[in-house]
Amino acid sequence: MDLKAVFIENFGDSNEEIRVFHAPARANIIGEHTDYNGGYVLPCALTIGTYALIRKRADNIARFASTNINTVVQLPLNEISYDPQHDWANYPKGVVHFIQKDGHQLCGFDVLFSGNISGAGLSSSASLELAMAVALNITFSMGYDMISLIKLAQRAEQFCGVNCGIMDQFAIGMGKKGMAIHLHCDSLQYKYVPLSLDDYKIVIMDTNKKRKLSDSKYNERRAECEQAAKILNVENLSKLTPQDFASHQNKLEGNILMRARHVIHENHRVSQAEDALKAGDISKLGELLIASHVSLRDDYEVSCVELDTIVEQAIKHTCCAGARMTGAGFGGCAIALVKGAALPDFIDSVSHAYTDIIGYTPGMYVQESGDGAREII
Repeated sequence: MDLKAVFIENFGDSNEEIRVFHAPARANIIGEHTDYNGGYVLPCALTIGTYALIRKRADNIARFASTNINTVVQLPLNEISYDPQHDWANYPKGVVHFIQKDGHQLCGFDVLFSGNISGAGLSSSASLELAMAVALNITFSMGYDMISLIKLAQRAEQFCGVNCGIMDQFAIGMGKKGMAIHLHCDSLQYKYVPLSLDDYKIVIMDTNKKRKLSDSKYNERRAECEQAAKILNVENLSKLTPQDFASHQNKLEGNILMRARHVIHENHRVSQAEDALKAGDISKLGELLIASHVSLRDDYEVSCVELDTIVEQAIKHTCCAGARMTGAGFGGCAIALVKGAALPDFIDSVSHAYTDIIGYTPGMYVQESGDGAREII
């Protein structure tokens, strides 16, 4: 697709330069629902993502268009606010809102987005936010560094009603090809870990069950974790080791106990996964993925029959080291580690089994790690 031609179809021709930016999707290898609990995560950026083409205008009008949804949202910059009728456009609008709230003066602009992110759970909203943030920052020479843009994009997600952590935006902004990011979400200290998978590949398994985080129990889970931390008298749950938790879990009960147990043990699994990657121990990494999924299913209760089915069918395959849901849950995608030579058989057998059980087909995509948000020259 000639995106510049599509841009001109939507917005007309002009002497102003059209600049092109890209922000990837992300897959979280392990460390789910630990980010807003101040813990560790191990995500990587992918090669798929969101393109943003932007051009300045001479007035104060902002126009947002997408090749994926046939709508154009247009409004003056001084009237940027959340509007449920604007759907997807609220994410880039949130970025504009906070840039202006930071005191930056923008002139009008036209922006066209085009995404090839297949499936929920790969953080399409954060990809959209970072594409907008990087595009505005460079086009209008605002001087934000990448960490500041990441924080700004996180605020844009909250503008849309999701009280999210910072992992998605961080992985998308700071991603590096061939690397996973070991991130401490509390301090934002991070390091790159070579994503050395030997002859294994990352397979994204899209359940094709859609979900919207602001309509899910995502915010409820965060509140439950905050309640558990308060009872245990810690700033956040990730301050506790599994040994600490064993000594104090009798203070918790019911759902609060289960949520805390997942977060604390999942946080520990991230460090174990880093060690496994460094040692080239794919078998151990696969075991950790499976343990993560079980915990997310049973203790955190954010899985669903579709995610459970596709993970169960994946790990039945002899050439799959491990699999788990990725993302916030309630639908969306899972990831699997699969030997490269077995990919055709894995995709065929898991797809057929899933379709027989669920009644419709999944999406299956082999992915590699990619670079973070940037301008495409």
